[in-house]
Parts: sequence; structure tokens; C-alpha cells
Amino acid sequence: MLACEHEDVTAATVLLVHGAWHGAWCYAPLQAELDRRGIPSLAVDLPGHGASHLPLSDLYGDAQYVADTLARIDGPVVLVGHSYGGAVIGEAATRFSSNVTHLVYLAAFVLDTGEALVPYAQTLPRTDNPLAAAIRPSEDGTTSTVDLSMLDIAFYAHCPPGTAEAAGPRLSPQPFSTFMQPVTGAPWHSIPSTYVACRLDGAVPFAHQEVMAQRCAQSVVFDTDHSPFASMPTETAELLERIARA
Repeated sequence: MLACEHEDVTAATVLLVHGAWHGAWCYAPLQAELDRRGIPSLAVDLPGHGASHLPLSDLYGDAQYVADTLARIDGPVVLVGHSYGGAVIGEAATRFSSNVTHLVYLAAFVLDTGEALVPYAQTLPRTDNPLAAAIRPSEDGTTSTVDLSMLDIAFYAHCPPGTAEAAGPRLSPQPFSTFMQPVTGAPWHSIPSTYVACRLDGAVPFAHQEVMAQRCAQSVVFDTDHSPFASMPTETAELLERIARA
């Protein structure tokens, strides 16, 4: 539905948090769709990612950066996290949530208090995961990158042609520590939440997403890859618009 049909309804700001290795740039197609609907949105670069000049951080530093951003936004916020960004928004909303009206997890990790991303994932049913074979550790073992030849199958299998080629040079190293640190709270217990599960995901297995989706108040399934903001930006924007205008 077009924004002009809802001019009497004030929409919440959609704050977009990217996943591992990515940056705010990945949300450009989705933000263009939100703009067309009159939905205000902000996409952040976590420290050391995208255009950020800050040093790489850990989960807690990433979450504090998002919490500080939340504190600077006037009015209600729909907080969206993709993949690893699910852990970030959960920790961020634990630290600052006074204006957060809804949490949205895009093929993301929904962690309970005391859980960490990798240890939690290891408790879920074993299944094929192309991303696991694509991760390349740094020489000192503190960060990781992704094999560029596997970007399509891991992240962008159903995105427009050229998506992987454009994304490759923008990817940033990701600290391994971010995958091992436990979250200190689980705001999805008290804040309305929606899970977007991606059936054809090559990074977070759909079977794992189904388990995590049960932690949210509601869920939807998209027949697409790990990047619905690029492969299904219209449908993702429609969902966010409904939530932002609720």
C-alpha cells in the first residue's frame, strides 16, 4: 500500500542493523522501497564495517553503538536485525528500549539471556550450511572473511544479477568474538516481535530459523535467500510498513 493512502498515520522509524561482514550499504534496495512508502529509515554501520572509521568491536560494542543510536531517535522505532544483527538488536534493546515498539528478525539469531550465537547454533539440528565452508579465518585467528567465490550460494542466490560482485569489495572482516559472547537480556520476551524466515537460505539453515521463529510473537516465511532486503525488497518493505504504521 502506498504511503499516500496513510498520510494520517505517523509511521515509526525503521532502524536497520546489518549482519556479519556486511554494512549499511546492504539495505539500499530496501530503503528505496521504504522511501516510496513514506516510511523513515536509518541503516547503521556497526563499528569497523561499511564506511565506519571506528575500530572493529565485539558484540557488546556493536550493541552499545545501536543503543546509542536508538537514544538519538525521537519517536517510536521498529528495530530490525539481519543474521548476526539479531543478536545485536537483542543486546541493544536490553540496554535501551524506551522507544522500541517492535523487533524484527530477518533470517536472524533470536537469543535468550546467556546464549551466544555459535554455541546456541550448535544445539540446533545438524543440517547443511554452505556458509560454514565459506568462512576464512585471518592469520591470527581473531577475525574472519568470506570466500568471494561462495557469496552467491551463501548470501545472494536469488538476488538480482551483479549483487554478489558488487557486495564482495564492501565486505568487512568480522571478529570471531562476536559469535561467542552471550547476550545479557532477551527483550523479545516483552517487546512485540516478528521473525522473517527465509526458506532458501544458504547461511542460516531454514530448520534453525523455524526454531528461532517460535520465540517471536509472529512469523512469516519468504521463499528466498539470506538477503531478503535485496532479493525481495518490495515484500520486505510491505511487511515493515505494516509494522511501522501499526
